[in-house]
Amino acid sequence: MVAYKRGTFGDGKRVVMEFIPYGKQHITQEDIASVVEVLESDFLTTGPKVKEFEEALCEFCGAKYCVVVSNGTAALHLASLALLQPNDKVLTTPNSFLATSNAIVYAKAKPIFVDIAQDGNIDLDLCEEYLQKDSSIKALYGVAFSGNMLNQEKLAYLKQKYNITILEDTAHAIGAEYNGIKAGSCVNSDVSIFSFHPVKHLTTAEGGAITTNSQEVYEKLLVLRNHGMVKTADMKPWEYEMKELGFNYRITDLQCALGISQLKKLPSFVKKRQEIAQNYDASFKNSIVKPLYSFHNNSSYHLYVVLVDFLSTSITKEELFIQMKEKNIGLQLHYMPINKQPFYKNLGYGNEVMPNMDRYYKECFSLPIYPLLTQKEQEYVIANLLELLDG
Repeated sequence: MVAYKRGTFGDGKRVVMEFIPYGKQHITQEDIASVVEVLESDFLTTGPKVKEFEEALCEFCGAKYCVVVSNGTAALHLASLALLQPNDKVLTTPNSFLATSNAIVYAKAKPIFVDIAQDGNIDLDLCEEYLQKDSSIKALYGVAFSGNMLNQEKLAYLKQKYNITILEDTAHAIGAEYNGIKAGSCVNSDVSIFSFHPVKHLTTAEGGAITTNSQEVYEKLLVLRNHGMVKTADMKPWEYEMKELGFNYRITDLQCALGISQLKKLPSFVKKRQEIAQNYDASFKNSIVKPLYSFHNNSSYHLYVVLVDFLSTSITKEELFIQMKEKNIGLQLHYMPINKQPFYKNLGYGNEVMPNMDRYYKECFSLPIYPLLTQKEQEYVIANLLELLDG
């Protein structure tokens, strides 16, 4: 049974509203039919739909190669094994899901956490300061936070001048562009990764992908995805060779069929998210609620993040989360600083000087944004948020 709660619009009218999460998937009958078709076929696990999905992603993003895997974390893990060596120093952001820096640790490399810029992305100017001071830094892992791509000119400059490896974590950003450069195209990076979790732009339930323009990286990823095994035409029918320690990070034909169907609708999904973001921006103009960055068409708006100075309100952030949930509105926080997590503090992190991240964490939270969010639901979110903050 779905729970309902009462809330108010700003004009005092009482309404009944179903729970509004910060994000969720949009599955159509076309999507369902594509999965049923695979269920009725000969392949359920790794079959022709895997390659078809990879080719569709390459065409959409403009990359030469793509390897789809079981989830976004697996994509980060395999990409890190393909790019890094043990003890490599890697610049990365504290403002991401745990998996971004965890993948560096999986590869036995060493994260270096760098403060964020005003838009929530890693500060690339600060990254250059680190690179100038320490020539042993080997890589940069940047996140296109909330769907907002990293400055591509700056990435290209850093890669060329300092000869570093660059991974773009574009888990938030499929469908985003930067001056015509598409997320996942790897124009200025060695690899990009995607996540297809249900709250993302398109979903395969769980799933992820790695794109690259390097044939060498691509071939290594294929081996790592499947237990490190290789089978060639000159082997006996039953033979295979395990060349290195790999993993079972395969994705199924069922998931890829769903992904192929969802990818066809991705432009409309992104357009709807951008419309919702524009509505939020207009509604918060001259209010205490400040968008993380002003609306622009380059962001694909996986998240809509706002900042509120809670020192100037009569409500705390925790109280806001609780009271909005009582009104059936789900807020979320993206993200707690990774470097201050117990695991990383045990490794010696946590004392980095990061004024922007510290301020951001105190003020930030994410509002509902997804293609099925209706205008009435968005108005309900806005009215209740402003009402509680003005309280």
